[in-house]
Amino acid sequence: MEEEAGVLLATERYGSAESWKYLAKDGVMERKRGGSEGGTRGNSVIGVFKSVFLPQGYPESVSEDYLQYQFWDTMQAFSSSLSGTLATQASLKGVGVGNQEATVAAATVTWLLRDGTGMLGRILFAWQKGSKLDSEAKKWRLFADVLNDIAMFMEILAPFFPACFTFIVCTAGVFKSIVGVAGGATRAALTVHQARRDNMADISAKDGSQETLVNLAGLLVSLILIPLVTDNPVLTLGLFFLFTVLHLFANYKAVRSVVMETFNEARLSIVLQQYLRDKRILSPPEANQREPVLLDFRKTVPIKLGVRLQDVVQSPEELNTALKETNMPYLLGIRNCCVCVCLGSEASVNHEIRAMCQAVWLSSKMSAGEQSHKQMVHESHKLMDTIFNPFLKGAEAAGWDIKRTLLDWDEWRVDWKIKSS
Repeated sequence: MEEEAGVLLATERYGSAESWKYLAKDGVMERKRGGSEGGTRGNSVIGVFKSVFLPQGYPESVSEDYLQYQFWDTMQAFSSSLSGTLATQASLKGVGVGNQEATVAAATVTWLLRDGTGMLGRILFAWQKGSKLDSEAKKWRLFADVLNDIAMFMEILAPFFPACFTFIVCTAGVFKSIVGVAGGATRAALTVHQARRDNMADISAKDGSQETLVNLAGLLVSLILIPLVTDNPVLTLGLFFLFTVLHLFANYKAVRSVVMETFNEARLSIVLQQYLRDKRILSPPEANQREPVLLDFRKTVPIKLGVRLQDVVQSPEELNTALKETNMPYLLGIRNCCVCVCLGSEASVNHEIRAMCQAVWLSSKMSAGEQSHKQMVHESHKLMDTIFNPFLKGAEAAGWDIKRTLLDWDEWRVDWKIKSS
C-alpha cells in the first residue's frame, strides 16, 4: 500500500478543520487531504462561511462557551432589530412624518433634544458606573437589554401622548444612551474573555459581521412587517411584546452561557462559601451557573475595595494595632456598616484575592447579625491564615485563573511607614 500511495514525507493541519499529507511518489511530491474525501463541495462552502463569520482558528482560538453565547446573542439581536423597526416607525410618526400640519423645525428640535439628553446621559452613566462594567459584565449586559426594551416601548407609546411626546422620547433617548455605554463596554469585556490567542480584534470584527448579517435579515423581515403594522396599533404592540419576550429570553440564555474563569465578587463569594461548608472547590462552570445575572437591589452589607487609609483607621494607635494583627499588605475595617479594605502598594493579586475573601466572610457575618466588629476582623485574619493557601491551590486546580481578577478595586494605595519603625 505504501508503494502505491507513496512515501509519507510530512503532515500538516489547519487548526482542527483540515489535515493534509505530503507523499513522495516517482520523485514527485504530492499533497493529499487526510481523512474522508467525501463532501468536498459542502465542506468548502462551510469553510468559506466559517472564515467570513468566525474568528481565525475557531474553535481553538476562542473560549468553550463562544458558540453557545453567539447563538443566543444572534437571536436577541434579530428580535431587537425587529422591535427597533417598530419603535422607529412610531418615533417618526410622532415627530410628524406623514402629517401635513407638522413642521420640519418642530421635528428637528425634538430630534436634537432627544440626541442632546442622550449625550448627557451617556457621560453621566460612564462616570458613575464605568468601573462596574468589567467586574459585573453579565449583570450590566442583561440590564442594558432590559433598558433598551423599555426605551423602545416608550417610543412606541409616545405618539399616543402628544402633549408629553418630547419628554417621553428624550427619556427614551437617555435610556438608549445608557444602553450604548453598558452594552458596548460589556461586549468588550466578554470579548476579552472569549479571546484565547490575543485575538480580540478578530473576534470583535467577526462579531460585527455576524451582527450585520442579522440586521440585514431583520431588515428584510421589517420590509414585510411595516405595511402590516402601519395604522394598526394593536398589531404593533402585539408584535413588539412577542419580540421583547424573545429578546429577553435570548439575552438571559446568552449571559447564562458565559463561563468566566476569573474571580469577581459574586463568583469568589460563591466558591468561598461552598469551600467553608464542605471543603469543595466549585469549578468555573458550576460557580457561573450559580452567579446572579440580575442586578440585586436588596439591602446587603457592601464591600469597598481600595479605600483611603482613614476609611479603615482613625488614629495612630488604631493603625499600630491593626498592623500588629496582620503581616499582610492590606488592612480591613468596618465603617458605617460597610466592609472597607485598604490596600498596600506592594500587594499582589493573591493578596487581593485573600483580602476579598476576608471581606466576603465579614460581610456574610454582618448580614447574619453579628455585632462585635473588632472581634470579627480578628477572627477573619485567623481564618485566612488557616484556609487561604489550600483554598487558592484548590481554586487553581479546579480551573480558576488566579493570575488576574475582576474585583472592583479603587485606586488608593498606601505605604506603611509605622511598620518598619
